[in-house]
Amino acid sequence: MIILKSKREIEQMQKAGEILVGCHKLIASMIKPGVSTLEIDQAVEAYLKEKGATPEQKGYRDYQYATCASLNDEICHGFPRKEPLKNGDIVTIDMVVNYHGGLADSAWTYAVGDISAEAKKLMEVTKKALYKGIKQAQIGNRIGDIGYAIQQYVEGEGFSVVRDFIGHGIGKVIHEKPEVPHFGLPGKGPRIKEGMVFTIEPMVNIGDYQMKMDNNGWTARTRDGKLSAQYEHTIAITSDGPIILTDQDA
Repeated sequence: MIILKSKREIEQMQKAGEILVGCHKLIASMIKPGVSTLEIDQAVEAYLKEKGATPEQKGYRDYQYATCASLNDEICHGFPRKEPLKNGDIVTIDMVVNYHGGLADSAWTYAVGDISAEAKKLMEVTKKALYKGIKQAQIGNRIGDIGYAIQQYVEGEGFSVVRDFIGHGIGKVIHEKPEVPHFGLPGKGPRIKEGMVFTIEPMVNIGDYQMKMDNNGWTARTRDGKLSAQYEHTIAITSDGPIILTDQDA
């Protein structure tokens, strides 16, 4: 069942989103060669505590960190680590913030120092794909319209869309209905209605979309070892169109 959110609930989630945006601004100021993703994770947790918020994914299915930090060929759910970032790396930092019961979820891929032209294009295409998906999140459209727009754009640019991980509804818990694939056919899936809140979070690979799991049971990486990027927003569906609750440009 898809749970529609009240205006008050959306406002509370937007407050969580504002704090999450603050986390990403902090991360952007820290990203450079020599900094570790574990240092970033600890800084995010301290920032959340200062704001009266908590990292919702810490403890979720025994996950131990405030953030996920997915490096280079890691698609998602990478563990923060002590090893320092290197010039030319790309790293995706993903987190869920809980502020007095309101949740917000967002991931962003960061360039570490000087990155290759191919990596830069991957990041640009992935970010643009996110906004092409958001543009389809209109009352009366269907969830499939989102994935179709993303897939058509990404594949037209010569990249692939990950199939194994998708967007999701969010509310009192991290994962609710509807499921939001970033591929598929238009006109399919649930009808988009006012009050829906869900994430759009395309994961895009330079090579093939197939993945493999690390032994830790969490981290997914590209099967061919090529780079992967991800951008994610939490959006609320309103009569005025989709509102990005984690908008870094707001």
